[in-house]
Amino acid sequence: MKKSVVLLFAITLTAATAIGCSSRKTAVNAQGQTVTGPKAEVLDRMQQSSKVLHDIMNAPDSEIPAEVLKSAKCVAIVPSMIKGGFVVGGQHGRGVATCRRPNAGWSAPAFFTLTGGSWGAQIGAEGVDLVMLIMNDEGMQQLMSNQFKVGASGSVAAGPVGRHAEASTDWKMSTGVLTYSRTRGLFAGLDLNGAVVKPDEDSTVAFYGKNVNFSDTLAGKVTTPAAAQTFLSSVRQAFREAKQETAGF
Repeated sequence: MKKSVVLLFAITLTAATAIGCSSRKTAVNAQGQTVTGPKAEVLDRMQQSSKVLHDIMNAPDSEIPAEVLKSAKCVAIVPSMIKGGFVVGGQHGRGVATCRRPNAGWSAPAFFTLTGGSWGAQIGAEGVDLVMLIMNDEGMQQLMSNQFKVGASGSVAAGPVGRHAEASTDWKMSTGVLTYSRTRGLFAGLDLNGAVVKPDEDSTVAFYGKNVNFSDTLAGKVTTPAAAQTFLSSVRQAFREAKQETAGF
């Protein structure tokens, strides 16, 4: 019975992911040209990630505090992550990340997958827009590894919300990863402990034309393509606004 339920969930999750990918067959690149296939899906993902970051930053109920953004080392965004379950709960999504480089802006985008699951009394399915902020050097090094298990050796927690976060200082002390999410549909909770972040080689090849190294990309060792500028501009704007907001504090 347990195996049947697991199989049913896996089939449902795979089908939902396939539907999401198949609906994104075309996109426009930086030169105004129409792109199709896997690269179109990657370009669309970056566009959606920009929108997710903007929307969560400005949502009154889940706004990311300026102090948190100012302190973050990296940002990783998963638009429309599929989360579902029938007794077995789990999540799967494809995302894009960039890290702050000292005196050199933000790194070229690095693509990843996030998968994880938990056992519990859960019924439902939904899409979740997820923003993960990497808050310290240890978390950044873990993200740059070939396989990062969220919460395994560093803490992960739901991030504080509100324009300023003076009242909540725990994240300043030890939290490695802060999460912010926007949910569509009915499903209780978002637990990323134990979820695994891995390089997304298919998306990397589709975007860069070859399989560039994930950690090298986040370390700023990969030239940023023109097609990534819109996404990086949205990140720069979000963090620049945060810096300006905290200038007087």
